[in-house]
Amino acid sequence: MTTLKNDTLLRALLKQPIEYTPVWLMRQAGRYLAEYNETRARAGDFLSLCKNPGFATEVTMQPLARFPLDAAILFSDILTIPDAMGLGLYFSQGEGPMFKHPLRNEAEIQALKVPDPGAELRYVMDAVSEIRKALDNRVPLIGFSGSPFTLACYMVEGRGGTEFREIKTMMYARPELLHHILEINAKAVTAYLNAQIESGAQAVMIFDTWGGVLSHAAYQEFSLRYIRQIIAGLKREQNGSRIPNIVFTKGGGLWLEAIADIGCDAIGLDWTIDIGEARRRVGDKVALQGNLDPSVLFATPTIIAAEVEKILTSYGKGSGHVFNLGHGISQFTPPENAAALVSAVHSLSRRFHSEGV
Repeated sequence: MTTLKNDTLLRALLKQPIEYTPVWLMRQAGRYLAEYNETRARAGDFLSLCKNPGFATEVTMQPLARFPLDAAILFSDILTIPDAMGLGLYFSQGEGPMFKHPLRNEAEIQALKVPDPGAELRYVMDAVSEIRKALDNRVPLIGFSGSPFTLACYMVEGRGGTEFREIKTMMYARPELLHHILEINAKAVTAYLNAQIESGAQAVMIFDTWGGVLSHAAYQEFSLRYIRQIIAGLKREQNGSRIPNIVFTKGGGLWLEAIADIGCDAIGLDWTIDIGEARRRVGDKVALQGNLDPSVLFATPTIIAAEVEKILTSYGKGSGHVFNLGHGISQFTPPENAAALVSAVHSLSRRFHSEGV
């Protein structure tokens, strides 16, 4: 069993007593930091940054050198799995992620294979191991993956920023083809996250970025069904330590009760739902993560602290809350405002925890 110097995040995810509310930021290693941009320039491009364990470790550690965050998150990309499936991931300047070989015909879909995390995705596992060494048990390391449906959106559309015409046409016209993609993706994500756990990840998160674009019935059938499958297949313990998991569906506030029923440890919330209402709806089933609007970080430190207090007050007393943004931090965020956020969470949250009184 690993002894962490700061295990507040893991205890919060497992609803155990804590002294203060832990905080980390989605996309905390990123373009808002000058040192990240310098490392990315040395790497040459984004994919080279992701695929080099040394660079990935360097940028993962950068925000922790600036801010007293309660977790590190692996620096990688959600599209590593479809890239390993041979779809030809690349990043076009100003266009975001794109695939050379999007899935458009039945033969390509039937030929999909689950990649071996120890082979095609070895660079990710090497990064996890290297980051754990660099952390030296300072804070826990979070591993992650995209959800099966979110991965499928990119795999079928061939790019981000679309109106989902291709995947929704497939979903309604040829649902069996989409189910085949999702089945393969679910097996791939399960193997990928378990390999991250075996390599040293101490918590894992599933990013269902596009689940919120689905209708109520379609979300249950094409997104949540496969996330449930992954949760059922995840390793819950490694080397004597419990490995909590987090499920984040952007736009998923309508389905909190259903998500809480799949057996996950925590639900990530975007900023469109009141966290107190979310807590009342899920009860004691799961912890909650979130959910400050990232745009608040363009305001002053005084306003940031006031918005932090609103969320802490809405959640109320007790454990089970991990503070985070409702989505990734903007590249235009002043780093000093991220520092103000972390400071506000740490100082203002202690009165909500009996251990911190």
